[in-house]
Amino acid sequence: MSDWTAAEMPRLDGMTVVVTGANSGLGFEGTREFARRGATVVMACRSVERGEDAATELRETTPGELALDVRECDLASLASVREFADGMVADYDAVDILCNNAGVMAIPRRETEDGFETQLGVNHLGHFALTGRLFPLLTASEGIGDEAEARVVTQSSGAHETGEMDFSDLNWEESYGKWKAYGRSKLANLLFAYELQRRVETATPDDGSPAIRSVACHPGYTDTNLQIRTGEASGNPLLKAGMRVANAVLGQDAATGAEPMLYAATADVSGGAYVEPGGLMNMRGHPVVGRSNDASYDRVDARRLWEYSEEATGVEFPFEG
Repeated sequence: MSDWTAAEMPRLDGMTVVVTGANSGLGFEGTREFARRGATVVMACRSVERGEDAATELRETTPGELALDVRECDLASLASVREFADGMVADYDAVDILCNNAGVMAIPRRETEDGFETQLGVNHLGHFALTGRLFPLLTASEGIGDEAEARVVTQSSGAHETGEMDFSDLNWEESYGKWKAYGRSKLANLLFAYELQRRVETATPDDGSPAIRSVACHPGYTDTNLQIRTGEASGNPLLKAGMRVANAVLGQDAATGAEPMLYAATADVSGGAYVEPGGLMNMRGHPVVGRSNDASYDRVDARRLWEYSEEATGVEFPFEG
């Protein structure tokens, strides 16, 4: 049983952290902890207005001066991701930590601006494109503490265990199940996180350290707006009410739910690690390094997904072969 909390995070003075979905839930609490330790946190939000409201709340409820930079980044739009990354390259010399945190869950079938099924498009493809476009800034980082690597932290979910990669219908054009689609998107997050680490290690010269360290995590069952938005999107008032009751009875608070992401971003964990709550059924409690399901370590599926993602997004990472 782990007893690690955010109080054990190191100082992050002079560092730049990007958090997607920073205006609510896990991203909001993660932003608070990064900023209170001296980092400049770029709050990458779909709505700048909601992002600014969140930044105001953080400044009013957190002691000390917080360096917060709210910027628009709509993961359902590859153009928005590109514009966000271009702005970062123009204004920052490096990114030390990237938290691929934002997501949607179990919504009716919709498509992104670029024609992807929304859960796959937002949860995986948007973050794939964002990571690729920020790669030059990540490799420019001097690392965290004594470590030479920047961190890329990708937020998954225990629901990845229900996911299945069907490459003949990745975008659910032939059939659609909203929970199955969510599980697939969360499995895709892990396939991406682990494949990114493998490619970084393969591309690294023998006499150097990897440019980045890719780590995955999941928050357990946490009381956030994600479940409420799922209920609202369903159009079923009973489901929305049920989500509220489940959050109140089963969910841990968002600050605790953010701990695996914070641990993955700042603690001494290996590249390719999977950080999860260490309590009941790995759905509650403080963070530990665990293991995701066998399907998430399938290298053939990971390579196929990577190749599809590069083609779909038009974003290529600087790896040969």
